[in-house]
Amino acid sequence: MTKQLIIAEKPSVAQDIARSIGGFTRQGDYFESDEYVLSSAVGHLLELAVPEEFEVKRGKWSFANLPMIPPHFALNPIEKSAERLRLLAKLIKRKDVTGLINACDAGREGELIFTYVAQHAGTAKPVKRLWLQSMTAQSIRDGFLRLRSAQEMSGLREAAMCRAESDWLIGINGTRAMTAFNSKSGGFHLTTVGRVQTPTLAIVVEREERIRAFKSRDYWEIEARFGVSAGEYVGRWFDEKFKKPEDDEHANAHRLWEKSRAEAIRAKCEGKPGKVEEESKPSTQMSPLLFDLTSLQREANGRFGFSARTTLQIAQALYEKHKVLTYPRTDARALPEDYVGSVPGILGALPDVYNPFATEIIKRGWVKPNKRIFNNAKISDHFAIIPTGTAPKSLTEAEHKIYDLVVKRFLAVFYPAAEYLVTTRITRVDGEAFKTEGKVLVASGWLAIYGKEAAVEGEEASGSLVPVKQGEGATTEEVLVKANQTKPPARYNEATLLSAMEGAGKLVDDEELRAAMAERGLGTPATRAQIIENLIAETYMLREGRDLIPTAKAFSLVTLLKGLGITELASAELTGEWEYKLGQIEKGQLSRADFMGHIEAMTRDIVERAKTYDSDTIPGDFGILETPCPKCGGLIRETYKKFQCSDCEYSLWKIVAGRQFEAHEMETLLTTGRVGPLLGFRNKMGRAFNAEIRLNDDKMPEFDFGQPRDGEGAEAPDFSDQQTLGTCPKCGGGVFEHGTTYVCEKAVGPEKSCDFRSGKVILQQPIEREQMEKLLTSGKTELLRNFVSSRTHRKFSAMLVWDAKAGKVGFEFEPRAPKATAAKKTAAKAAEGDVPAEAETKVIAPKKKAATTKAATSKPKTTRAKKVTKTE
Repeated sequence: MTKQLIIAEKPSVAQDIARSIGGFTRQGDYFESDEYVLSSAVGHLLELAVPEEFEVKRGKWSFANLPMIPPHFALNPIEKSAERLRLLAKLIKRKDVTGLINACDAGREGELIFTYVAQHAGTAKPVKRLWLQSMTAQSIRDGFLRLRSAQEMSGLREAAMCRAESDWLIGINGTRAMTAFNSKSGGFHLTTVGRVQTPTLAIVVEREERIRAFKSRDYWEIEARFGVSAGEYVGRWFDEKFKKPEDDEHANAHRLWEKSRAEAIRAKCEGKPGKVEEESKPSTQMSPLLFDLTSLQREANGRFGFSARTTLQIAQALYEKHKVLTYPRTDARALPEDYVGSVPGILGALPDVYNPFATEIIKRGWVKPNKRIFNNAKISDHFAIIPTGTAPKSLTEAEHKIYDLVVKRFLAVFYPAAEYLVTTRITRVDGEAFKTEGKVLVASGWLAIYGKEAAVEGEEASGSLVPVKQGEGATTEEVLVKANQTKPPARYNEATLLSAMEGAGKLVDDEELRAAMAERGLGTPATRAQIIENLIAETYMLREGRDLIPTAKAFSLVTLLKGLGITELASAELTGEWEYKLGQIEKGQLSRADFMGHIEAMTRDIVERAKTYDSDTIPGDFGILETPCPKCGGLIRETYKKFQCSDCEYSLWKIVAGRQFEAHEMETLLTTGRVGPLLGFRNKMGRAFNAEIRLNDDKMPEFDFGQPRDGEGAEAPDFSDQQTLGTCPKCGGGVFEHGTTYVCEKAVGPEKSCDFRSGKVILQQPIEREQMEKLLTSGKTELLRNFVSSRTHRKFSAMLVWDAKAGKVGFEFEPRAPKATAAKKTAAKAAEGDVPAEAETKVIAPKKKAATTKAATSKPKTTRAKKVTKTE
């Protein structure tokens, strides 16, 4: 008997299909019935690669081997999912399987995942397409009754392949070209670029440039306190004739730019009677829409400080592991129209704490067709994130927070609008107007779900005003002039940057390109969090609290792209153009060959511009250091590559050992003779290290690892001006600060007899002096939350402890309540950085032997100062 092989995108969809069609038995990672074999991918299983015969073995970072445009692409299995790929290939090649059904997600990426699997398997078996926008059992059964042909999907398939190949060509060649350009003067300076990554970075850099260029302006506002028979109220002066000027974003009706005018109005109104006019009108406020991933990430960042990646990981766990939420990687904020009948069942299955609201929704009949909630036109590959109705069990605190956000939003969307009575009172004193506003919640509507959180989720009600009788006047009790200053725009945080990425199409001038980006923006909900993390990992941005701050490396890249005339790489216009053309391919209006020909031409142009440009001529908005040249006293000017004296040949490279100096770091070095310890240097093997930089006798910078030369002539450092941090746990000597380390006094100098030392920075976590004092006195530090795993590059939290048996400083993790084995596995992952600290409140119990960290105790291989006068 012949069968059809159904391939879904992820296991949960395969299970839904099996339940809906029926008749399946499970065979490990696939299902089988009389008619079908059913399995799934686990997202992308293959990635593009250069065929081995065209790959450059050596010199791929050299202009000599660029551009890299292979005549065709190879597909390499992704290691972590290779076993699933082997299973699918085996099922495809079964003799009784005569055809394939593509049940991957209904969109460009789903088409690509299936296409690559089929291509890898080398199959010529006929393919049908299951196109689902809803996962109800009836929708799935209906989908199998109207399978689409492979020919119908050819446009989408070609657009998907074009998107993947063009991203590869521009990303790989752009990165290699910019890296080769920045490494012209020697060394290796990795400079990554990408179609989504670089425009996102440019948005952050542009905001920072506005902040740096901002000059605050003084302004004054006037506030008056009025009395009536029922009490007092406050009003703000405003200009009734005000019109917003186009060239002044800070102007508004309440602000005065001249103090003299503000004082004149105060003097004019003080003690004068006021005439009161008042108007009240009803106002309504609808609940927010259901969550898509980006809006959930924004909300969780604002409410709990969760990073975008953390929120995605938690939502993914709630979907995959706990099965309490629907698929989270969605850009839709609506449900399929046939879900109207499914909602009551979900409401009825929610935990008891939500029961009063769920019962009210069902009793009142509030679940009904409504285009704001149920709208097929607003759904692409997936619908909004909602609860599944499965009861949650053993959620961590962080998981519960995300689950609660989604459930309350799901309940709120069915509730009626909140109703307010908004009162506006104008008090006129000698021709000057003062405004007072009050807002009273008349009917809570959906705000009832949030209780005391209403002010957080919705608008804060300012309360009722002191009543004024008909015809009653007011006395002016006091008039105050308040001085203030305009403020620069706020830095981006993850929530606001996600919004900027989502709405990047608004930055595009061309109307057609803007329309093409309207539904997409920069990146996808599934990739935006990783784009932000990549920019931080590549030190283009830093997290400071919740703010995202671009580094000197970021400004340098944007300056370079502008100087080379490759502005499209730093602009959302490129994505807009691609989306427009990919849309044409989907509709059969543009051929794959024409599109890829354009991409190849663009790739060659990027490489050629970088190859032929002289690095010394890159224009940019470079500054002048405040500190004079240590050789001649002249001005030190910043150029693209150097800090260069304008009066002599003294210069300092901006990039050293793969790390770019910030201007303020160079100021510190020239002023004090040393700076650091600084993070993010890399040796020739690509390994990261931290070091102080000091000026030598020739006023040139060199690494200082805090280790003077051993042997003859070496002198012990003088610690007489320092207070000891505590007693050395190895020999009882004193421990002091020394360069980038904390070191035993007997571990340095020609007669050293101890080897205790511990870094001031361990795995990117600064170890403050007081923490080292705690370690030496009590045997452990407080919980430190900013270690970054050298293997996974993810943050984790731990205490540093002294492991007497091993004779080293090691890690210990917070005790946790004994629970299921699965919880221990999760916490163990947290130790390696696989689960963010804020996403996991339960942590691993201390082991009998603390894990030691080589970074904490090992000596740098270099035992003497090393000159860094050239880029390395």
